[in-house]
Amino acid sequence: MNEESPPLRQRMIEDMCIRGLGLKSRSAHIRNVKHFAAILGRSPDTATPDDLRSYQLQMTKDGVSASVFNTRIIALRFFFGTTCGREDMKRYMQFHRQPRKLPAVLSVQEVARILASAPGPGLKYRAALGISYGAGLRSAEVCKLKVSDIVQEARLRHDVPEARLRHDDSDRMLIHVHEGKGGKDRMAMLSPRLLDLLRDYWREMRPRAWLFPGLPKVNPILPRQLNRAFHSALDMSGVARPATLHTSRRRRASSATPQLCHASARGEHRCPRHPGAARPFQAQHHGALHPCRDEDDPGHGQSLRADRPAERPAGACAAPAGPGVTRAPAGAGAR
Repeated sequence: MNEESPPLRQRMIEDMCIRGLGLKSRSAHIRNVKHFAAILGRSPDTATPDDLRSYQLQMTKDGVSASVFNTRIIALRFFFGTTCGREDMKRYMQFHRQPRKLPAVLSVQEVARILASAPGPGLKYRAALGISYGAGLRSAEVCKLKVSDIVQEARLRHDVPEARLRHDDSDRMLIHVHEGKGGKDRMAMLSPRLLDLLRDYWREMRPRAWLFPGLPKVNPILPRQLNRAFHSALDMSGVARPATLHTSRRRRASSATPQLCHASARGEHRCPRHPGAARPFQAQHHGALHPCRDEDDPGHGQSLRADRPAERPAGACAAPAGPGVTRAPAGAGAR
């Protein structure tokens, strides 16, 4: 917003804090309302429905993408509906439908070339990009990882205060992600190959608190640094396909046997507690829980087997025989 109305801007910031919006969302809303005020030429709370119509028409003529268009409309809806108390203005704001396109997916060979081309110093960015690909973590989640987030059995013992990337502390094979998207915690799988890479990195850098410390070391690296490292590795690898750090995360999600993820059930490397590949369904007999026998039946509680066909109650109608199906003769005994 403009400088003539700081109380209005402060009120909107307070409203966003009350609603629990994040820092990036608050900054985006302020920036979008400020853009609307700059085009309007006066305080945005004095806008009319015709002003909103002209603003949306101008964005359409300028060829604004659907995501930018909708982001600005969301900010204006919050501003008029919550801060100004003008719910009727929402009727004059429309959203654009964003086309759904297939995302770019990197091959296993391309991802391997990118990881091998990760810049220095040492294995820091290679390990960070490897976690993003191998465990499917977002850039912000990778940056906020701590050494103790590599969940291991040693954390459950009182004789080891903090789990390190040692060989005897890797039974659970999990990564604890704190406050991911939506502020939710979750566990991500840790593959043996990725654990070996993290061990090599830890022996080289010896991080204490943050797994990937920045400058100064009391702070973690920023997602912007991680994205720059990815694009630098992308240029060095010679991969011509346009990709982002989130693209490698899609590659991990869509791959059946990624290079840094769990191998198949026939492979050598697999998490000890990972269930592995799904086994074919096998029918099981539940004995007394079998629903096909009546309590008065002498055979109640016995499982139905192929060598003991179920007896049809008297008066029950047999299922009609289809084409090519021969009925068993009446009174035929069990073979």
